[in-house]
Parts: sequence; structure tokens; C-alpha cells
Amino acid sequence: MSRPQPTRRGFLADTGMGCAALALGDLLWRDGIARAGADAHARPDGKPHFAPKAKSVIWVFLSGGVSQLETFDPKPALDKYAGKTYKQTGRPNPQDSPLFLKRSRSVVGMDRDLYTKIMPLQVGFKKHGKSGVEVSDWLPHLAGCVDDLAVVRSMYTTDNDHAAEFQMHTGRHALDEKQPALGSWVNYGLGSLNENLPRFAFLGQYSDTRVKQNFDPDYLGSEHAGIELSLDPANPLPFGTPGKGVLPKEQQEQFALVNELDRLAAARYPNDERLRARIAAYQLAYRMQTAAPEALDLSKETSETQKLYGIDNPITAVYGRRLLTARRLAERGVRFSLVYLSKYGEWDSHTELKTNHALSCSRVDKPLAGLVHDLKRTGLDKDVLVVCLTEFGRTPAVEDRKGFNSTGRDHHPHGFTIWFYGAGIKRGVVHGATDELGFHAVEHPHYVTDVHATVMNRLGLDFHKLEIPGRKRLDVDRGNPIAEIMT
Repeated sequence: MSRPQPTRRGFLADTGMGCAALALGDLLWRDGIARAGADAHARPDGKPHFAPKAKSVIWVFLSGGVSQLETFDPKPALDKYAGKTYKQTGRPNPQDSPLFLKRSRSVVGMDRDLYTKIMPLQVGFKKHGKSGVEVSDWLPHLAGCVDDLAVVRSMYTTDNDHAAEFQMHTGRHALDEKQPALGSWVNYGLGSLNENLPRFAFLGQYSDTRVKQNFDPDYLGSEHAGIELSLDPANPLPFGTPGKGVLPKEQQEQFALVNELDRLAAARYPNDERLRARIAAYQLAYRMQTAAPEALDLSKETSETQKLYGIDNPITAVYGRRLLTARRLAERGVRFSLVYLSKYGEWDSHTELKTNHALSCSRVDKPLAGLVHDLKRTGLDKDVLVVCLTEFGRTPAVEDRKGFNSTGRDHHPHGFTIWFYGAGIKRGVVHGATDELGFHAVEHPHYVTDVHATVMNRLGLDFHKLEIPGRKRLDVDRGNPIAEIMT
């Protein structure tokens, strides 16, 4: 890679100021003085654009496609018309609606929603709390929290395949130009609340490396990428720990030398974004070696708290640890934690939906409810916003493709449910609705970037003020905040 030509500022730094000016140069850069002539646009100053309602976000993702029909959006008509095709119900065929083509864009060129034989509900529902929100019997712990949640039943997306997962994080369809993930935009727009921990953390495991798109900064630069953290407090940074036998004093001297060389290079090449990101990464990795193990040490939590998240139960322990860790990170100033609360594609129940969804619900129900209760009792709900979402829902019709045994539901981008909780969010409300069969989002429909816009708004950020010259963003990329659920 060819280096840019030295600037007058860089020449003077090398020849006139010497090493003594490195610290001054760094301070000038942070204050924006040295940066002003180097950047083609004004970088964010790390401050909100307006008074924020939230300081941190815990973004919980359930991979594979959670059935809205068996969780938060019950449709008695599915039982009434079970076994009939859409046309046989005497009701309008949802696949004939203009909304069907408007919100459909398949990568593989296959229209899965031709399946039309209606599948009955696989679980019962009850109304809960003072708000009377209906919740699946598979989610008894979350049902006890409904008076604190804002449930949005009218989400839609446009990808009928699992690239919808990445669309949920970036706002762009797989056929379009890529965009940075939401967590990277938050990282880019806001300053750190804790210089010793990442602004954007990823908590979870995955078998498909495409999951990295969920915390990919794309053109914002690698310094705004999500940082993967291990839940092992003894080794939270597998790629950022000292080599075997390296003493703390030795490592300190190594980092001091690297830092000095990096600053020399930064003064000479102020336009080199990769170099700047590399310097920031080294510095953060060094600081995190002390802060990260403490933040990830769940043994410091009381047994009562650990039980609240289900860490005492093998069924819920893994997901409980991820969510409790997210709470500890938010408590310590991490701006955005992406909690991957599933295996990749775990909720993709083309077959055996009743068995598979019941099991997955049992794994996440208590940990999620524990997070809500914990944030509420500690008062962190005044600063922390929680969003729990999935990539799409499941079809009202049974999955009857060749090779399937007609016991599950297919992918369904046309209408599904997510929920919010915490800072800046109304409580005990249901917003939006799907049609009688749970097919189309018909009342207050929201594309995925409306969720992004809501998060950014609660953090005090205006997407329009984070534009990058030469990187065109569409109005749909920015979305519109869901005002009806915001305080």
C-alpha cells in the first residue's frame, strides 16, 4: 500500500519538534486542532447532538427467526382456519396484497410464501399484568415483565433468507451496498464513558463467520468495530494478552516503545485512517487487560443475582451469563453491547416448531426477564436501553416443501414482533399490529431502520449529522424513530 506524501505539518513534526512534541500532537488531535486540516469532514466530537434519554444499549439478538405467532402476537384465526388454504378461509388472500411484492426481495429467486395451508397455534396465550398484554405460555418469566415492556408487533423486512439477520444490523439488503452495523455508528458518534473498555462489545458464539457482519464497521474504519469478548474472566481477550512468561513491566515497556513509534508515524501521516485505528486498538487492548477481567468476573455477583439470570440452571446458564455480563458492561460505561442470545439459526424452525421453539424459549425466558428485573432494581433502567429482536418471523402457513414433514413454519419477513425496555421507552404498551392471520404488518408498519433510528434518538444522536462524504445514505437507511413508544 502506497503511503500518502508527507504534509508540511508532518515535515515540521519530524524535523523541528522532535519526540517531545508527540504528546502535544496527540492532545491537539483529540481537541480537533491538528485534525481540522487533515480531515475532509468534521468528525463527531463524541457528544450527543441533543439531550439523550439513554447512555448505553443492550441489543439482544435471537438468530434464525422467532415465530411472532407463538410468542407475542397470538392469532386465534389460525386455530379457526387450521388446515385450510388462505383462499378457502373466505378472507382476502394476503399473498394477493400489494404489500406482498412491495416488501419481498429474494436473493435466491424462490418465493417461499406460496405455502398456504394454515397451521394452528402451537402454544396457549394469556393476558398478563395491568396492561393485559398477551404472552405465550412458553414465556412465563417475560410475561411477568410485560408492564415494563414496549412490544412492537408491526416490524417487517425485505429479505426472505437469513441475510435478513445482517440486514437487521446494517439496514441494507444483501443485494445492496454494505453499510456499517448500528453498533459501529453508535461507536463512531459517541465518546467513551470508560476509556478502559470498548464502546462496542460483542458477547456470544457463532458457527457461521458471516455473523461478523453484525459488528462490522465497514467504511467507518476498524476502530469502530465491535470487540469480541470471551466470558472467561481468566482469558477475556484471547488475542490481546501478554505472551507466556512476559512480565508486566516488560509488556509496559514494549507498549511504550510501540506507542512512541506509532505517534511518530501518526504525526508524519495524519491522513492514514488505518494507522490511526491501529494505534487506538493497541492502546485500548493494553488498557483492557486490567479492566476486562474485572468486568467479566461474575463471581463478584451475589448468588441471588446469578439465580435471577438462571445461571444456576444448566438450561439457562450460558445465556444468563451473557446477559449478566452485558449488564456489568453497561454499568461500567460500555455504550453498545450486542448479545448474541442463541446459536446461529437456532430459531429457524422449519420442522418441529413446537419442540424447538419451546426449548429455545426455555433457554432465554428467565435470563431476559432477569435482565429486566435487574436493571429495574438497580436503577440502571434509567440509563440503559434494551432491544430484543430477531431477523424475521414465521409464516402463518405450515412448511410443506418437499422433504419437510409439515410440523414447522417458514421464514416470514412481512410481519413480526420485537420489544424494547428501559431508558426513554414507554412501559406496558403494544404498538402496531399484523392482520388477522399474522401475515402483513398493517398498523404502524416499521422497517428495520426505524429500530435503528429509535436507538440513535434515545442516545441523542442525529443520523443526518453523522454523514460521511462520498458515502451516500438513503432516507430509508436513517429510518424514523418510533415516536409512539418513546417517552
